[in-house]
Amino acid sequence: MLTFYLFPISYAFLSFPVAALLFTLPFLLVQYRRHGYVNKYRALLLYLFLLYIMNAVYLILLPLPPSVHNEPPSVSYAQWVPFHFVLDILKETGVDWERPSTYLRLLKERALLQVVFNVLLTVPFGMFLRYYFRTGWLKCLLLTLGLSLFFEVTQVTGIYGIYDYPYRLFDVDDAMTNTAGGMLGFVAADWLSSRLPHIDKLDEYVDLAAKRVSYTRRGLAFLIDWFVLNPVMAVLAVLNVPVPYVIAIAAYFIVLPYFSNGQTLGKWFVRIRVRGTGNQLRLRELLIRYGLLYGVVGGANALMVSIGARGGGSSIAILPLLLAVFAVNAVFGIHLVMCLFNRKRKLFYERRSGTGHVITQKPVKSGRKNAG
Repeated sequence: MLTFYLFPISYAFLSFPVAALLFTLPFLLVQYRRHGYVNKYRALLLYLFLLYIMNAVYLILLPLPPSVHNEPPSVSYAQWVPFHFVLDILKETGVDWERPSTYLRLLKERALLQVVFNVLLTVPFGMFLRYYFRTGWLKCLLLTLGLSLFFEVTQVTGIYGIYDYPYRLFDVDDAMTNTAGGMLGFVAADWLSSRLPHIDKLDEYVDLAAKRVSYTRRGLAFLIDWFVLNPVMAVLAVLNVPVPYVIAIAAYFIVLPYFSNGQTLGKWFVRIRVRGTGNQLRLRELLIRYGLLYGVVGGANALMVSIGARGGGSSIAILPLLLAVFAVNAVFGIHLVMCLFNRKRKLFYERRSGTGHVITQKPVKSGRKNAG
C-alpha cells in the first residue's frame, strides 16, 4: 500500500524542477508588480505550495492505464452512498472486536488507510488557504470541496476524454474525506500561524527605495519591452517606413520614458524606472543611455540583420561587418558578465549617461473615509 503512494510522489519530486522553472517567470512578474520585490519567505511558501499541488495531482492520477484504449470498469462508475467506507472496513477487517489485542490490525487495513490518505491529502491545502491566502472557514470549505470534485471528475472522465473509459470511480466518500482534511488543515493553521511570520506583515518594514534593482528584474522588463516592440517594427517594415529600427527605438526608449519619467511598458510592469541625476529625467541622459545601448550595440546587430534580410553582398564583402559585430557583442557580453558579478560596477551606458534604475512605489488608492 505504501509503495502505491510512493510511486506518484517520486514522480512529482522528479518533475518539480521543470515545473518550478516554468512557474518562475509568472511568479516573478506577480511579485514585482504586487509587492515591489521578491520576499524569500513568500517565495519558499509558494514553491512549497506548487510542490504540494503536484504531489496531490500525481497521487490522484497515477498510475495511468497502459493504453488510452483501456477497458471499461467492471463496476459502476460512481459510488454515491455516504460513509460506505465504514462497510468496507467492517467487511475487510481482520479485527476481532472481542479481542482488543487485534485492534492494531486496523492500521494495516486497506479501506482504513485509504480514508486516512484522503484526509491527509488535503490537510496542506487547508493550511495554505488559511495561513498564506488568509481565507475564512467557509471559503476554505468550498475551495477544498471544489478541489476534491476536480479530482473526482478528472478520474471519472478518464482525464477528460483522454482515456476511453474511467480508470477510477467517482466516490462521494472521497469528496467528504478530502473536504474534512481541508478543514482539519484550516484548524491546524491557527496553531501554525502563531509560530510563523505573519504573511500580511512581511512587507511592513521594507524600504523599496533602498533596495537594489536586480538584473533579473531588468531582464524581465527587457523581455516585455521587446515583446511589444518587435511587432511594431515588423508593421513599420511592412509599411515600408524608412529606418523602422531607429524610429521604434527613438519613440519607445527615448520619447516615451521622457514623458513618463523613465518608464517603458516593461519597466512599468515590474515597477522600476530609469532615474537621472535630477528629480526629472532629462532628454540628454536618455539620448546618451539608449544611444550607446541601442545605437552602438543594438545598431550593429540591426544593421547586420538588415543586410542579411536583403541578401546583400558576398560573404567576403560583409566579412569585416561580421567581425565587427562579433567584436562588439563579445566585448559587451564580457562587460555584462563582469557587472553581474560585481554589484558596484555599472554598465557603460549607465555610467556615461549618469542614469540608473530605482523601484517605484505602489500608488496609494484614494477614497473617501467612512463617516463617523
